[in-house]
Amino acid sequence: MRSALRERSHMDFGCYDKDSGEVECYLEIHCDTGTSCAITIQMPNPEAVGCVERFATLMSFLLVIITFPFSLFECFKVVQEFERAVIFRLGRLRKGGARGPGLFFVLPCIDTYRKVDLRTVSFNVPPQEVLTRDSVTVAVDAVVYYRIKEPLNAVVRVADYSESTRLLAATTLRNVLGMRDLAQLLSDREAISHMMQANLHEATDPWGVEVERVEIKDVRLPLQLQRAMAAEAEADREARAKIIAAEGEIKASKALREASLVMIDNPMALQLRYLQSLNTISAEKTSTIIFPFPMDFLKSFMSGGTSSAPATLPM
Repeated sequence: MRSALRERSHMDFGCYDKDSGEVECYLEIHCDTGTSCAITIQMPNPEAVGCVERFATLMSFLLVIITFPFSLFECFKVVQEFERAVIFRLGRLRKGGARGPGLFFVLPCIDTYRKVDLRTVSFNVPPQEVLTRDSVTVAVDAVVYYRIKEPLNAVVRVADYSESTRLLAATTLRNVLGMRDLAQLLSDREAISHMMQANLHEATDPWGVEVERVEIKDVRLPLQLQRAMAAEAEADREARAKIIAAEGEIKASKALREASLVMIDNPMALQLRYLQSLNTISAEKTSTIIFPFPMDFLKSFMSGGTSSAPATLPM
């Protein structure tokens, strides 16, 4: 029964502005049976200009006319190419968005404006004492680059976008670094910078602020930790040096073994090696020269002395 009634009826809903500045909304229900029901709601328009505001605007125009042409110096303002002006009339934001660049008109006494710089601004994040995930205390500082992309939001939605961005950057730096180890902090600076930029951009986007770049400047470690890391690095280098020296000794011994085999096959190679050693010693300008004496040369004398010794003995 209810579904059939819904199919036979339809509703109309709408709102329109009245000349008095109020908004009137209506809801009408029509049925095929010929019955209808209408509901009308009237509510004040929040954007409508009241009588007091109209009177203040009229008096401001009269003041401009009376003090003409001196009032032109107060009515016409100029903003640069990199600036925008957000205008308020009696506390309300004027329609049309931000003005600029160039010349714009304001009424004295009832209009106020605020200039917003659209250029990229950089600031240093003070050094933050951070406890990493592996319980190491480090001091880290960074630099942040940002600019204003929505002047209206930067003025209306946040009291001081510059100070808020600075405080948020310091907090975000501590939060991001607290989830990293010391090794990741020292090696993955670029990844940490991108992660911090993404977090800042997500938080400052409703304020009309766009964070363009974040860079980690310096990571300062405690002095005792620096000494421990230096000792560890020095020990690692010494261990690698000993391994390299041992590998060199192995290669040198294999080369000497091959050289000895060549000298055994060719005895003259030993004489050439002897002459080369003499040439090397003489080039060093030393007064001491060592002549190696082959033991084979003394075998004949030693054998002759031992054979003639029994003949001299008395019988």
